[in-house]
Amino acid sequence: MTNMDQIVKRLRAIWKFSADRVLLPCAFSLICIIGSYLKEQDLVPKSYFSDTKNVLNLYFVKVSWGWTLFLLVPFVILSNSLKSPSVFVLRRLCALVVATAVWYICVNTYDLIEEATGSCYETSTKEVIHGELTSKGICRKKGFVWDGYDISGHSFILSYSALVISEEMASMVEDAPGFRKPLLNGLYLSMSIIVYLWLFMFASTSVYFHSPMDKFVGTGCGLLGWYLTYRVWYRNPLSPGLPSKRQVKHHA
Repeated sequence: MTNMDQIVKRLRAIWKFSADRVLLPCAFSLICIIGSYLKEQDLVPKSYFSDTKNVLNLYFVKVSWGWTLFLLVPFVILSNSLKSPSVFVLRRLCALVVATAVWYICVNTYDLIEEATGSCYETSTKEVIHGELTSKGICRKKGFVWDGYDISGHSFILSYSALVISEEMASMVEDAPGFRKPLLNGLYLSMSIIVYLWLFMFASTSVYFHSPMDKFVGTGCGLLGWYLTYRVWYRNPLSPGLPSKRQVKHHA
C-alpha cells in the first residue's frame, strides 16, 4: 500500500461515520462562539490573517464555492458512476445544483440587506454622512465607507461548504478499482485539506472580523442550509437524495 493509500484510508476512517458529520457543525458553532468572545475582549493579537489581503483569503476563501465545485463535481461523477445507474449520478449532481442555489440566494440576500440598511459615510468614524449616495457600489467607488448590517458571508460559506463536502465524501469507504483509484484518492485528499482549511479560515474570521451577531447569523444560515437539505429534504423520495451507501469494493 502506497503512502497515498494509507493517508486516504485514515481520512476515510474520520469521515465515514455519521457521528463525525455531527461533530463538524458543532465545531463550527463552538468556534463561532469562542472566536466572537475573543474578538470582543480583544484577546487575540493582530497577525497575518487579520489582514483581508492574506493569500488564503484572496485565493481560496473569496472563491471558496468555486473550489468546492471544482473538487466535488469530478469526485461525485467518478465515485458514483461505476456501479450506480446514471440517473443516480445525475441526482447527486442535482444536489450540487441545489447547494449552489442555496449559496447564490444567501450571498445575494446578504448584499441586499447590507444595501437596504446602510448609509454612506466619509470615513469609518461616521462623522460625515453622504445621504445623497444611496448605493453601496457608488459610495465605495467614490472612496467612501458604506455601513450597513453586514452578515458574515465568510461564516456562511465556509461552514456550508465544509458540511456539503463532508456529506458527499463520507460514503467513500472502500478503494476504487483501476484508473479511478489515484484520481479519487487525490480528490479525497484535496477535499479533506480544503475542509480543514475552511475550518482554519472560519476561526480566523471569528477572532478578527465582524460583530458577534453578524457571525452568528452567517454561521446559522450555513448550518441551516445543510440541515434542511441533507438532514430533512434529501431523506424524502422527491429530492436529489443522499450520497450512495453502495460502496465500490477493492479489486486485487
